[in-house]
Amino acid sequence: MNLEKLNEIAVAMVAPGKGILAADESSGTIKKRFDSINTVSTEESRRDYREMLFRTSTAMRRYISGVILFDETIRQKAADGTALVKLIEKTGAIPGIKVDMGAKALPGFPGETVTEGLDGLRDRLKDYYKLGARFAKWRAVIDISRRGGKAMPSWTCIKANAHALARYAALCQEAQIVPIVEPEVLMDGDHSADRCYEVTEWVLKTLFAELFEANVALEGTILKPNMIVSGKLAKKQAGVEEVAEKTVRCFRNAVPAAVPGIVFLSGGQSDLEATAHLNAMNASYGKQIPWKLSFSYGRALQAAPLKAWKGKATNVKKAQEAFAHRARMNGLAQKGKWSKAEEKKK
Repeated sequence: MNLEKLNEIAVAMVAPGKGILAADESSGTIKKRFDSINTVSTEESRRDYREMLFRTSTAMRRYISGVILFDETIRQKAADGTALVKLIEKTGAIPGIKVDMGAKALPGFPGETVTEGLDGLRDRLKDYYKLGARFAKWRAVIDISRRGGKAMPSWTCIKANAHALARYAALCQEAQIVPIVEPEVLMDGDHSADRCYEVTEWVLKTLFAELFEANVALEGTILKPNMIVSGKLAKKQAGVEEVAEKTVRCFRNAVPAAVPGIVFLSGGQSDLEATAHLNAMNASYGKQIPWKLSFSYGRALQAAPLKAWKGKATNVKKAQEAFAHRARMNGLAQKGKWSKAEEKKK
């Protein structure tokens, strides 16, 4: 393992004013998104959509540091025969790959899941490295809603997912790939922001204990967590400043300073919410914390361009403009310089 090189890549992933485009939707997920715009999901239509994003040169060069890809996408070529990975590299962004096999039911614990995909991962990582991937992503899902009167999560769920994340991260670094570790505490439910804080802190402390035991070098990792927000069904929703304060306070208590950067998932927030929360954290606390705070958004970057595209080649320019706008807004938020006035500029 060349830690210096891994750290160089990790630092580049959270470069000033830049963040990560999560374009790693599974075939099932992207089908749902295409259904919403009455577009059939085929290998070609998925290719065309993602190629459109990667060819948005202004957004990719100025505001996107890396792109998380799905297995299908990392092997695809653009309409002109150019590998999509090469399109990404030409913009200066770093190609990455989703390597987990999804969250599966945790036996004995109804409603809880553990992410699978460790079997054969060492060989898959070697293959992905040859295809151009220089970082990877593994997502663990932690549900804190109540099922049948039972409070979740269980210690078993948290421990199992943290252990899997650590094993994945160690294998990535062995393959000279930067691991993004993604423990997502879901927004589902009516819980308060304080309950989200409590569980997120528990999850993060358990995760970093497991990473230590797995001998993972934190300087060559990136954390992708949820923000501290209220549950979607909560009657009282935490405001922007409350989310920023509680998120930063939670991470100060749980995330070691050796981690180069934290890239947030949007996790069901609206485009504007995800941008405003990230901006508030950087504007209020950016100079007081040891890590760079950035974004790794999927829907929060893609919802607007997807709606504008509608599966039609005639709408490509309009969709690219929408993507460029959202990328710029989040690039500003990564610097703590976003505002509602900037949001109105096109």
